[in-house]
Amino acid sequence: MTTNTSTRGKMALFIGCAVLMAVAPFVIGSVLGNSWVRIVDFALLYIMLALGLNIVVGFAGLLDMGYIAFYAVGAYTYALLSSPQFGLHLPFYVTIPLGAICAACFGLLLGTPVLRLKGDYLAIVTLGFGEIIRIFMNNLNQPINITNGPQGVNLIDPIHLGDVTLGKTMQIGSLNLPVVYLHYYLFLILSVLVVILASRLQHSRIGRAWVALREDDIAAASMGINIRNIKLLAFALGALSGGVAGGLFASFQGFISPESFGLMESIMILAMVVLGGMGHIPGVVLGAVVLTVAPEILRDTIGPLQMNTFGRMIVDPENARQLLFGLALVVMMLVRPAGMWPSKRRALEFSDAKAKARAQKG
Repeated sequence: MTTNTSTRGKMALFIGCAVLMAVAPFVIGSVLGNSWVRIVDFALLYIMLALGLNIVVGFAGLLDMGYIAFYAVGAYTYALLSSPQFGLHLPFYVTIPLGAICAACFGLLLGTPVLRLKGDYLAIVTLGFGEIIRIFMNNLNQPINITNGPQGVNLIDPIHLGDVTLGKTMQIGSLNLPVVYLHYYLFLILSVLVVILASRLQHSRIGRAWVALREDDIAAASMGINIRNIKLLAFALGALSGGVAGGLFASFQGFISPESFGLMESIMILAMVVLGGMGHIPGVVLGAVVLTVAPEILRDTIGPLQMNTFGRMIVDPENARQLLFGLALVVMMLVRPAGMWPSKRRALEFSDAKAKARAQKG
């Protein structure tokens, strides 16, 4: 009886969440406007990116500061093969998988020379790798123009299948679905698939090997785990998710340039993983949503708040937004160092560490 009740409860929760996600763009669009639906679209893209980085950082314990490079590889692969740049205009079911494969290959390319590195040294090398990719994209416009340099690639084809395209409003009976709504449903489906894949990996033999590597690589090697292969697999699978998100970003924006793939983007994605709860999939999803939506809320409220309080602008709204956002991150890490929604194991580790610190002070 208890099992049946639990199963029914889970089914009801699943159906409720599905209905809520299905109507979310209509509710958000009617209350806040379609610009906020677009922000939610980007939140879903960041969920895919954060989950991919979580494989490398959260599961395997490898500090990757250049993850945005894989995002760039996926985006440029889609853009170059689906735009007037080369005049190819290949369909999305070719370009997005190809971009994901290219990103995975770059993940292996990064992983191979850093197998012996740990901690700060690994972070510096991966940071340099991310900057190298951005600089390459910025300068591959001569002597042969490949990426169009700092001007970027424009007029990128939207995703389309037959007569159905995500580049214009779709009408189903009396219901109009704007472009941001169509992308919302596509990104939602793919985000759910990435969550399922990450969850299956976490509870698989490979996931347990990653955890062993994260806790103690020497002990893991002594138990027969192939450290080299398991690290390369983490880099490749993490990059795969980044490549898919990059292709979706290019199709959604219709324009990309090297400016979209700077160091701050890598730092932001890493902050999503750390702030949400490293290694905990629901926490990473929460971190991605909060760090995508919170800056936009601050952007819309800081200016009017200063005008209503002081009658004039005292601090530039953009500077104030960054200041408050950074301060919130610092306070959050001091109050909840394990993250907003950590796994039970990680929360227990931090509580034990605090207890030991108190005991030593006492």
